[in-house]
Amino acid sequence: MKIKDLMTSNVSSVQPSDSLQKAAQIMESMNVGSVPVCEGKRVVGIVTDRDIVLKAVAKGSFNSKINEVMSHQVVTCTPDTDAHEAADIMAQNQIRRLPIVDASGNLVGICAIADLATVDIHVNEAGDALSRISQPTQSQNALQ
Repeated sequence: MKIKDLMTSNVSSVQPSDSLQKAAQIMESMNVGSVPVCEGKRVVGIVTDRDIVLKAVAKGSFNSKINEVMSHQVVTCTPDTDAHEAADIMAQNQIRRLPIVDASGNLVGICAIADLATVDIHVNEAGDALSRISQPTQSQNALQ
């Protein structure tokens, strides 16, 4: 099965110059924890609720812009990526949401780990991917 069969195609995004409030409002209304960052339709990053809290709010930077807190190295895949491969990509990169882009890098959808779990044949893979995504990183292990 291909990601295009599982992805959500109605995806909200923000621009790098948008406010953190705009991203937070989208997250609240869509009940998600991350939003792709696009210049036009081209994906240039991703911003998470964690980015907003740790990189801005915790430092008292309430007027920061998205480009100040977003992750610039975003992992993506294409609509024709096999669902098994997408699960592996998510696990290897410890991400729960994978922006889906066309050949030009334009946002066409997003696939969440939960999307993989909705298809019976992927339940075990989604669970395996989630357990690998949720493993602490080396820096997290050092803090424990």
